[in-house]
Amino acid sequence: MEVEVAGEQPERVGRLPRAQRREQILAAATEAFARNGFAATGLDEIATEAGITRVILYRHFDSKTDLYQAVLDQMCARLEAHVDEPVGGFSDASIDGLIRAAVECPAGFRLLFQHALREPEFNERIEKFHSDITVAAYPQISAVVPDEALAGWAAQLAPVVAIEAIIAWLDAGQPDPARAATRVRKAVMGVIGAAANSDVDCALPHPAEQVGPSS
Repeated sequence: MEVEVAGEQPERVGRLPRAQRREQILAAATEAFARNGFAATGLDEIATEAGITRVILYRHFDSKTDLYQAVLDQMCARLEAHVDEPVGGFSDASIDGLIRAAVECPAGFRLLFQHALREPEFNERIEKFHSDITVAAYPQISAVVPDEALAGWAAQLAPVVAIEAIIAWLDAGQPDPARAATRVRKAVMGVIGAAANSDVDCALPHPAEQVGPSS
């Protein structure tokens, strides 16, 4: 028997198994939080996106904080399933895994590495992910960059460049997916090359020299 709560409309959504309903809410919350972040997203917006009432939402999650943490936990689990523990450095497999996770859940990837990273209450796991990859990448990069400070700079920057390159690729509509990993690796190698070959001048093209569509 359904109980009608004052101020709420009677439930008209079809019944789903509890686990399936939870996944539906998590998927809607991932999209909503990825658009606006934690503070600017309300539970009413998430309920509407999921096609349910707040009554149903509260049967699965006690609060917005509880729901946000569940969304992050789900995306972290997805990331861990695709990206091996970075004990061997920041490898081709790391980039391939990041791309697979991003393609599987673009909104979750953006949420994890853009919004959640800026949320002090939720950023601990993402900061640890960055730290682990940086530490693992340092010996790998220092083998070709003898200057310790520059090797540290490149080890810290390379994973950031890879993640931002993937997000930009998602935002661009995932063009040429077969060569996405190759392009991200080239971006990462650009960082390592900049640290290793600082004497090589590399000037950006002057705007007047760029060829664009005629007006």
